[in-house]
Amino acid sequence: MSKPAKTKTEKIRARQKREEMNIFSRMPAAYAASRSQAVKLLQRAGGLSVVEWRVLWDLSEAGPLSIREMAALQRVDHSQLSRALPGLQNKGLVILQRDATDGRQMNVTLTEAGQAAYAKAAPVMKQRRDGLRRVFSQQELEQFAGFFDRLEAFLRMPVDELLEEEKTP
Repeated sequence: MSKPAKTKTEKIRARQKREEMNIFSRMPAAYAASRSQAVKLLQRAGGLSVVEWRVLWDLSEAGPLSIREMAALQRVDHSQLSRALPGLQNKGLVILQRDATDGRQMNVTLTEAGQAAYAKAAPVMKQRRDGLRRVFSQQELEQFAGFFDRLEAFLRMPVDELLEEEKTP
């Protein structure tokens, strides 16, 4: 006896249930929601962009940094920062200077105006982090970060290596 055909609604529900566990499709939605929330918060806190906020935060906490050091902290490509930093310099928030020992490197320093912009936005962004800590315990956040470490390692795995693993029984 054959199975009765599923209705369209049943097919959609089944697909939604599978998609709930599809980490690959959930990441872009979570990233977009995170970025949208950050943009709204930063607009209320002085009009910084997310990139500007990250630069000011890193410089405030870690002092003058090279673009490569900052890119490593933020886990972004250094070219993304290289494109954004002239705008921050034009706004008077940072100073860009060639490294005295390695002329290929650019060092970034926070200005007084940059420190003031950071100080204005920092309390709002702290409220965001505090809000996350109300939703997740410290142990859950640590576990979540560990999952991200493993996920990043998996996503950076060479494609040939990944395909080889599939062939192995």
